[in-house]
Amino acid sequence: MSYHSELPAGTTVTGRTRGQQYVIQRTLGKGTNGIVYLVDGPQGQPYALKLATENHDLQPEIKLLVSLHKHWKRTGRNDSNRYLYDADDYEDEGRQIPFYVMKYVKGQPLSVYLRSRGSDKIGMAGLGILEILLELHESGWVFGDLKAEHVIITEEGEVELIDYGGARQQGKSIHQFTEWYDRHYWKAGTRTGDFAYDLFAFAVICIKLFNEPALHKMITTRLPQMRSEADLVVLIDETPGLALYSSWLKKAVRGEFRNSREAYNSWKAISRSGLPSSRSSSDMMTQKLKRAFIWSLIALAVVLYITIYIKG
Repeated sequence: MSYHSELPAGTTVTGRTRGQQYVIQRTLGKGTNGIVYLVDGPQGQPYALKLATENHDLQPEIKLLVSLHKHWKRTGRNDSNRYLYDADDYEDEGRQIPFYVMKYVKGQPLSVYLRSRGSDKIGMAGLGILEILLELHESGWVFGDLKAEHVIITEEGEVELIDYGGARQQGKSIHQFTEWYDRHYWKAGTRTGDFAYDLFAFAVICIKLFNEPALHKMITTRLPQMRSEADLVVLIDETPGLALYSSWLKKAVRGEFRNSREAYNSWKAISRSGLPSSRSSSDMMTQKLKRAFIWSLIALAVVLYITIYIKG
C-alpha cells in the first residue's frame, strides 16, 4: 500500500507501540503531508487521526503538539487532550506509517459561520484566533500556514485551529504556506517564522472574508514584482466592513505590533468597545478643526452679546 492510498471506512488503525485502536469513519481532509480521518477511539469517542503521506515525516508536527500539550497541562486547562491524544506508527505490508490523534473539532468553517451568524461576529472569532496564536507564540512556535480554511467555529462558539502541518519553531523558515497569506508574497517580510508572520496572515484572512473579489483582482492583475503591503492597506481602507478594525489590520500588515500579546489586547479592546483603538492623523485633525470652529462660534457670540446688550 502506498502512503497516498486513502483508507476506506471501517479500517482499523492499530498503533504499533501503544496498541491503541481507531476505526475510520470517513475522510475529513487531505494535505501535502497527510490525510486526516474522523475515527472512533478506544471507548467510541470521535477523534481526528492524521496519517502521513509518502515521504513525509510528521515528527515536526508531533513535536509541536507535544509541546502544546505540555503547555496546557502546566497551565491547568481542563482539556489537556486538546492538542494531542496519541502518536504512534501504523504498520501495513511492512511499512511503518506515522500518525497522530487529536481532538475532533465539530463545527463550521469561519466563512460559513460569518455568513450564517453575521459579519459582526468577526470580533469574537478574531479574538479566539489571536488567543490560540498567543499560546503558540509564547510556547515558541508559529502556526505558519494560517488561512480561513484552518479556522473552525464549534457549535458552542469556540474557535479552533486545525491542521498544524505548517507549524514551525520560531526562527525557522516557513516551508508550508498559502501564497495569499504569505507576507513574503506581498514583499512585506521574510518567510522566517515569527509572531508577525501569523498576524500578517490573520489580517489577510479578514481582507479575504470581507472583500475577496478586490483581493483576487489585485493578485491577478498586479505584477509580482509590484506587489507590496501598501496594496493591502488600500484594500483595508476600501472595505467598509473592516472600518472598525482598520488601524489594527494596518499594524499587522506592516508588522508594527511589538508582540502577540499587544496584538491580542488591542483587538480585544476594539471588539469590546466597538470603537477603533486609535484614530488616523486625518481623523484627529478633523476633530481638532471641528472643536476650533465651535470655539470660534462661541467667542463670536460672546463678542456680539457684549456689543449689543452691554455697550448698547
